[in-house]
Amino acid sequence: MINKLQNIWKIYTNRTMLAMIMLGFASGYPFLLVFSTLSLWLKDAGWTYAAIGAFSLVKIPYAFKWLWSPLLDNLKLPVLWRLGRRRSWALFMQVLLLFFIIALAGVNPAEEHFLMWGWAFAVSFASASLDIVLDAYRVETFQHREEEQASGVAVFVLGYRFGLIFSGAGALWLADFLTWNTVYFLMAAGSLVGLITLLVVKEPETNFKYNTGGDMPFISRMKAFFAAAVKNPIVDFIKKPHWLMIVFLIFIYRMGDAYFAPMAFPFYDDMGFSKTEIAYVIKIYGMAAAVAGGLFGGILLKKTGLYKGLYICGIIQGLTTLLFSVQALSGHNLWLLTGIITLENFSSGMATTAFVAYLSSLCNVLYTATQYALLSSLMSFARDVFAATSGVLAEAVSWPVFFVVAAMFSLPGIYVVKWLWRRQV
Repeated sequence: MINKLQNIWKIYTNRTMLAMIMLGFASGYPFLLVFSTLSLWLKDAGWTYAAIGAFSLVKIPYAFKWLWSPLLDNLKLPVLWRLGRRRSWALFMQVLLLFFIIALAGVNPAEEHFLMWGWAFAVSFASASLDIVLDAYRVETFQHREEEQASGVAVFVLGYRFGLIFSGAGALWLADFLTWNTVYFLMAAGSLVGLITLLVVKEPETNFKYNTGGDMPFISRMKAFFAAAVKNPIVDFIKKPHWLMIVFLIFIYRMGDAYFAPMAFPFYDDMGFSKTEIAYVIKIYGMAAAVAGGLFGGILLKKTGLYKGLYICGIIQGLTTLLFSVQALSGHNLWLLTGIITLENFSSGMATTAFVAYLSSLCNVLYTATQYALLSSLMSFARDVFAATSGVLAEAVSWPVFFVVAAMFSLPGIYVVKWLWRRQV
């Protein structure tokens, strides 16, 4: 037993895993700045539920990042390319994030609606682009160490969760005694974690070489680039058996969580919870549960395999979403909220680890960034586009009914996992 614990400790604490925590943080912390944290800022500024729900469309770059992922996969950045294909683009995007978040901090959402949309969209674009590069970096780091891939995912997600705590609980705690504009200015400092880490880590070893096209005419170079960067990754993926069902699973699997997420903070506010309560219970205690769930998810996958793990996590996350109906009926009950948040975040952490590991398993290392970006974009499309209607539903029905509907969105994903599991795709 002691030897097993020592082995687990060594796996999760080596230098590579510590770098994954830092890069996970860099990937995760910008997200809430254009999502739930921003939703509460918009609510304080007088925006309606429908407007807040529609504002989730600023995250559309996450859903369509596959469109420019081939560029990040194949193009050189002037000067910076010497740091490596992945590190150069990641550093560039971190600098853009720093600038865009500072710009967002200077907006007054009560009056400057278009500026709010514009700078929030810019943050989303830079963050989505950073995700493309860091996901590819993570997959390529473990390409020759398949036994550590699930552990690498769990640790990366752990760092991602720490990033969410920083821009979630940290921002909410600061918002109790500082203006939102000041809070967002301070949040820009999160970019330093990624910048410093990327300057220290090494580029993953791959056989990739930039294709300069030699003396070929411009049109011929563009055709060759399109074939290598866009066509080949897609053709490679659709050779998989039942690829359409895989695509549908990616789109629908996290739909229950995705649908109620834009309305989460407005719901807590309606129940009478203060920003401090939200910060401590939802974003610190809840995140601790999510971290534990993520690590447990990595262990679960080793025991059960991918499909059984996805199936178990799908059922649990649907049930925990349904529990919020009980909270809606009980109102301001902090102990009940703590229990529900613990269960929901734990199950969400498990599901996230399982799902990211599944997406990673589908990628061909020759086209890592493009394929992973395309697959994760499908998940983002569900979260950012379909979930934009959640504000309309929240205004049309009661909160208990809203969460029943959200929980039902988990059912199709559970069915598709079972279908694919039987065929062991």
